[in-house]
Amino acid sequence: MTDALSLSDVSLSLSGNAGTVDILHDISLTVPQGETLGLVGPSGSGKSSLLMLMGGLETASDGTITALGTDLTRMGEDALARFRRDNMGVVFQSFHLIPTMTALENVATPLELAGVRDAFERAANELAAVGLSHRADHYPAQMSGGEQQRVALARASVTRPKILLADEPTGNLDETNGAAIIDMLFALRDQHGATLIMVTHSNELANRCDRVVRLRDGRIDTATLAAQ
Repeated sequence: MTDALSLSDVSLSLSGNAGTVDILHDISLTVPQGETLGLVGPSGSGKSSLLMLMGGLETASDGTITALGTDLTRMGEDALARFRRDNMGVVFQSFHLIPTMTALENVATPLELAGVRDAFERAANELAAVGLSHRADHYPAQMSGGEQQRVALARASVTRPKILLADEPTGNLDETNGAAIIDMLFALRDQHGATLIMVTHSNELANRCDRVVRLRDGRIDTATLAAQ
């Protein structure tokens, strides 16, 4: 079986006005298909940067990143965008919905970009799966934070991605809405067999994962099985 993701000696350095900042150092990590992996660690430890590298949203300074047997580090931006469209879903903490589009249009967008003919029918089904059929014609500004995150989750899962990446998916939500989003995230994983990788500060959420990788100062600190 092909691993969902494999990172070998991956480093990330970013240049700015203050000079070069080393974000990640020699990360080597393998994520089997179907695994749920939690990325934890203190703020500034490199969790979100590592997730962005896994999704091809950031370019590694050194090392190799392979997703589903494809070397992401050798791909240009257009090829990476197509690969993400066909294989990955991403859920961000701050939703990243298109404000001028309705919930239905937001969810249908990745399908339309892929040329799917029944994009809006599938989007409507996905909104129903997260309990938002009644909000299909509403714009993001007309919805609560919990509702917006559910739309974002529907958009990420509507393409049936093999890899689902979530960056603090409950970070901007209250406890009740956060718990609902997590239940939906795990339910979608179970229904569609996706590999799920999450950045989180929540120990409770991390403990629902098959495995937890802890980062500190841009390096892997520990990698242990989470309590089941």
